[in-house]
Amino acid sequence: MNQLKFRKINIDSYKPGKSKLGNIKNLIKLSANESALGFSSKVKNIKNNKIKIDKYPDSKCKILRKQISKTYKCNLDKIICGAGSDEIIQMLCQLFLTKNDEVVLPEYSFLMYRIYSKIVGAKVVFAKEENFKISVKNIISKITNKTKMVFIANPNNPTGTYLSIKEVKILRKKLNKNILLVIDDAYFEYMKKKDYQSGLSIFKNAKNVFILRTFSKIYGLASLRVGWGYGPKNIINELYKIKPPFNVNKLAQVYATESLKDKNFVNRSVKHNQYWSRKFKSFFDKKNIISNETSANFFLLNFDFCKLSANYVLKKLEKKGIILRSMESYKMKNKLRVTIGSSKENNKFIKNLDHIL
Repeated sequence: MNQLKFRKINIDSYKPGKSKLGNIKNLIKLSANESALGFSSKVKNIKNNKIKIDKYPDSKCKILRKQISKTYKCNLDKIICGAGSDEIIQMLCQLFLTKNDEVVLPEYSFLMYRIYSKIVGAKVVFAKEENFKISVKNIISKITNKTKMVFIANPNNPTGTYLSIKEVKILRKKLNKNILLVIDDAYFEYMKKKDYQSGLSIFKNAKNVFILRTFSKIYGLASLRVGWGYGPKNIINELYKIKPPFNVNKLAQVYATESLKDKNFVNRSVKHNQYWSRKFKSFFDKKNIISNETSANFFLLNFDFCKLSANYVLKKLEKKGIILRSMESYKMKNKLRVTIGSSKENNKFIKNLDHIL
């Protein structure tokens, strides 16, 4: 009997952080870098019965793109929306890469960069980081005549470190002009360092840089899956040719549009993040847990100098209904990642971790 033949893809699939722990109720989930304060009241006040869900959504997200353009003072025609920034990463890989191409990534980076690159058959080349920070020098050293794309997130996930304005500009300058630099701005709202600027702010008019943005983090719309990309118009035009026709659903478009209008919610989220970042960092330092400086809404926790192992702490916290992210899928040993949650969640986390230690 003949069997169906299909291509076998040699990749490790994406493994999200846990969201359930058996029958334990009232879980505290600090494993996915989600919004600490939920989402904007403008979203809560939307009357859903006025949204026509029996009709297809706008394929080009015109109202949402118009609001993005207004909020970030960027060109409407250079914006494309996706079902999360993940989908835009996928489309970029489909557009640019073949099995003979190479993609350069930092050693520790968002897993979907490597997954989508490998799906289309490209070779993924990793550049070593220095003290868990992206190394411009090491990225440049990995460039060959087969390199087509370089992906970085700034601040970086999962390390929580970042590149300065100067370092990002040097990276783009030293790359060949025919290599696309993709900068993921997923956590840029949380960054208040004076030597930092978002990818969009630096490269708004660049011809060989593509910017990724998401509504899943500070805007708290993770379950709706909506993100956007910004880049040269010729690239955007080609992406529209391969974009699924109705990829961003109607609710996602409406909620994302309203979220952009609520600057007070974003400011409150940033202040909350800064306050708890300082408390977290101070606590980790006292317990000999090495962590990054405040940058995004999470910390990478290094237990190499702590009296207990990361895995032991992880299991003990889970028994208390608190979920952190294991870093094993990132090939990082004795490390955990913790998201800054609500004040109630953070207090319970610190109290339980202090008791365990």
